[in-house]
Amino acid sequence: MRRYLTLMESDFPTELGNTFRSMENSANPYGMNQGDRGDWASSLDGVEIVEPGGAFDHEYLYFVGCAGSFDDRNKKTSRALAKLLQRAGIDFAILGPSEMCNGDQARRAGNEYIFQMLAMQNVEIFDGMGVKKIITQCPHCFNVLKNDYPQVGGNYEVIHHSQLLDDLVRDGRLSLAGASLEERVTYHDSCYLGRHNDVYLAPRRVVGSLAGIDLVEMPRNGTKGMCCGAGGARMWMEENTGKKVNTERSQEAIATGASRIAVACPFCYVMFDDGVKGEGKDEEVRVQDIAEMLWEAIENGSGNAAPAAGTTFTPGI
Repeated sequence: MRRYLTLMESDFPTELGNTFRSMENSANPYGMNQGDRGDWASSLDGVEIVEPGGAFDHEYLYFVGCAGSFDDRNKKTSRALAKLLQRAGIDFAILGPSEMCNGDQARRAGNEYIFQMLAMQNVEIFDGMGVKKIITQCPHCFNVLKNDYPQVGGNYEVIHHSQLLDDLVRDGRLSLAGASLEERVTYHDSCYLGRHNDVYLAPRRVVGSLAGIDLVEMPRNGTKGMCCGAGGARMWMEENTGKKVNTERSQEAIATGASRIAVACPFCYVMFDDGVKGEGKDEEVRVQDIAEMLWEAIENGSGNAAPAAGTTFTPGI
């Protein structure tokens, strides 16, 4: 139905017009310069940007995504995750300017043409390099690469950063010795991580692994969780009817008494950050991705806890 309305009738919310044009012309919904896609890593040592065409000689491709590359709030998540991967000795690289939008938002909004265009370009790059394993920090990237890309010939082992961090902590490859965070935290389930892919426990275990954490749940959580308001391409549209979804959900999070709201999705990050500010609670409640939270806790423990065996770790990276 959405494909018919969007592609045949050109009947879609006006805000999506700019989004579609940006995705088609700039390969990202923000309309930003593709040459800047890897700039978030400029302050880090050891994050390799690879060029398409050559053989991919790393274990993982870190698919950063558009939000993690261009949104200032989510660049912090990208840097925190890169530091954690380095600390755990994970062999990864990024595509930087050669990474294209995954096309998810176009497909959800019914623009199958743009989705197919971007997806096939990405698959051509991945397959041409021999990419087998992909890390994502965005549940939308995770879902589309894992579940939609096989439809266009892209078959990869895709893992969300919450799952990978959970594995690394439980295996002892990511040392949390001395890491602590004395905070009351509530975690929000991203729809495309939880409801669509049944990943509920991994992010909670990551947050719960930190000393000092008091993890509390919102009334609507897990399989009964509530959307932040950005799913299904709603990130790029305005809400003009009734109470905004992110306001409702932010109020639920604030009501738990938590001093931090943990998320594992860049869109959820933006929606909660805006919602908390809208409630005038941004001085009391902090919104953070679980990767940022983990890295902060490690730094609180002086950042000198022993890294995994065989890992080269430089404090401050």
